[in-house]
Amino acid sequence: MSNETPSNEKRVRFRGSWLPWLLLAPQLLIISIFFFWPAGQALLQSLQLSDAFGTSTEWVGLDNFRALIADDTYLASFRTTAVFSLLVATLGIGLSLVLAFFADRVVRGALIYRSLLILPYAVAPVVAGVLWLFLFSPSVGVVAYALGRLGFEWNALLDSDHAMALIVIAAVWKQISYNFLFFLAGFQSIPRSLIEAAAIDGAGVWRRLAGIQLPLLAPTTFFLLVVNTVYAFFDTFGIVDATTRGGPGRDTAILVYKVYFDGFKAMDLGSSAAQSVVLMAIVIALTAIQFRYVDRRVHY
Repeated sequence: MSNETPSNEKRVRFRGSWLPWLLLAPQLLIISIFFFWPAGQALLQSLQLSDAFGTSTEWVGLDNFRALIADDTYLASFRTTAVFSLLVATLGIGLSLVLAFFADRVVRGALIYRSLLILPYAVAPVVAGVLWLFLFSPSVGVVAYALGRLGFEWNALLDSDHAMALIVIAAVWKQISYNFLFFLAGFQSIPRSLIEAAAIDGAGVWRRLAGIQLPLLAPTTFFLLVVNTVYAFFDTFGIVDATTRGGPGRDTAILVYKVYFDGFKAMDLGSSAAQSVVLMAIVIALTAIQFRYVDRRVHY
């Protein structure tokens, strides 16, 4: 194989070895300040035992991690997070796929429909949580009132299942626009010649969807599965804090909320730091999966 560079390909050559590092310096500085330094601090604190005011510390090694494994409330929070993430990822991806499929078939007013479906992504997580909290409020919520008229008494403050359903609905609604954009782009990137050829062969709409479109959307679906799982693990703190605050009891206290509660409410800095390290390990693992199985199979 020839190592010659094609004549139409432009290659950038720097006059000095210092210039690339100078161009990278701002980004490296930002990453060091806002990621590496906090991550290093969390890793250090996870190996220490501090008092509530942080005035004295004691080196305890891995004792904080051993305490997490023996803590029933932490293991329960892990299970709650797993259920919550599964529901958010599957419901969010499923609804977004349906919306993108029908939006791709709209001819008149397509821009209006797509713009309305994208709007929830501009809403902050806390605002989304407060919005759905008002809708499902037992005293003033219109949705709770409608459910009561149908004979279903809704109260997310007392019922754990209702509370879980509330934060799942809010989280799915907040993320649905992101998923919709990717699925819509995926539908539009499928060559129309394949769809037309299948239609000529007698394949109906649902047969074309199952036999052609969904298999071609598999890389996008897997990518969104990883992204939605990360979103459910980390970016839903504002929703949980604005709606249930981990209640009733600790039945909706997902891992990221437990990190906040133990660190800022219970003032157990060592345990909170250990939990944040575990979360960091999870996101690194999910990112590695994404790069290993998604980025090598998706062409942009």
